[in-house]
Amino acid sequence: MNQRRTINVRRVVKVLQGAARSGVSIPELLDQCGIERRVLEQPDARIERDTFIRLMLLVMEQTQDEFLGFGQGRKSKPGTFSMMAHAVINCPTLDAAVRRGIRFYELFDLNMRTWLRREGDQARLITEVDPRLDFRDVIIDAMLFLSLRFMSWLVGKVVEPQAVYLDYQPLKEDDEHRFMFNCPTYYNSGVNQVVFPVHYLDLPLVRNELSLSHFLRESLAQLFEGNVHNVGLPARIRGLLSEDYGGHFPDFGEVCRRLQMTPQTLRRRLKDDNTSYQEIKDSIRKDASVYYLSKAELSIDEIALLMGFSEASSFHRAFKKWTNMTPSAYRRTHFGDTNEHP
Repeated sequence: MNQRRTINVRRVVKVLQGAARSGVSIPELLDQCGIERRVLEQPDARIERDTFIRLMLLVMEQTQDEFLGFGQGRKSKPGTFSMMAHAVINCPTLDAAVRRGIRFYELFDLNMRTWLRREGDQARLITEVDPRLDFRDVIIDAMLFLSLRFMSWLVGKVVEPQAVYLDYQPLKEDDEHRFMFNCPTYYNSGVNQVVFPVHYLDLPLVRNELSLSHFLRESLAQLFEGNVHNVGLPARIRGLLSEDYGGHFPDFGEVCRRLQMTPQTLRRRLKDDNTSYQEIKDSIRKDASVYYLSKAELSIDEIALLMGFSEASSFHRAFKKWTNMTPSAYRRTHFGDTNEHP
């Protein structure tokens, strides 16, 4: 098995222990995830990352707690992370987004605190978790790991840590940390923090509410995958066009000026990426249309106007070309019947 795509069974056992404390049936969980009981008795066994994600999602659903029951009575109800993400998505820089996210979670009575420090050319994301919690090492690991991955997603490039400090010593030397953080890990340090170059904090966010809506559909999988690369040219153009997504896109010449490229160069670069300016615009229109169709308060005619179509019939033809379905049929299929006429 590829270790980067698998999880040590010791972490599986801890998730199951947290679920058991919340009254979840462990045999049923294992059956639903297809995890054999004998695997739990093999300390060096590993399971597929996707199976682990399914397990976590089931535990969140059955405990109604995004902390998987580890908070010992302190819950983070499903949807809390989503609301935090919506709160930070319009921040100008990563620094502002991280600090707003920290303030968001301070609104809840949780057994942990987080803060961000800038010290010269280094940044430190520090978390403090109540020492009385039985599963505090799991909470600390998840907090630091998922924070790094979410920060990376926000800026469109990997935020590479320089070091991770943990205030505990694993029962066994844990290769998992090496694959999680890919940097030196120091134990019994007296503090829980991840250190990374400060310049990342000054990067602008390259995401918006539209890309966030896609991300949230499978956020846990994307955060574990960590497949965040430097934003390429098509994504940069999507970012420019999506700042106010709708039908009023800048013309090709304006995009060239903003990217400081000649039209010939931009066309060639996009061709190298197997796309074109028109295809990018159509992709944004499609994604934005789907996003608006999820909003039950908007009629099809209103969405057509938002997308820059003067007539609803033109919007219907374009949407059917993109998805092979009419807007109303797509809405009924994916978002429930809203009494729209086809």
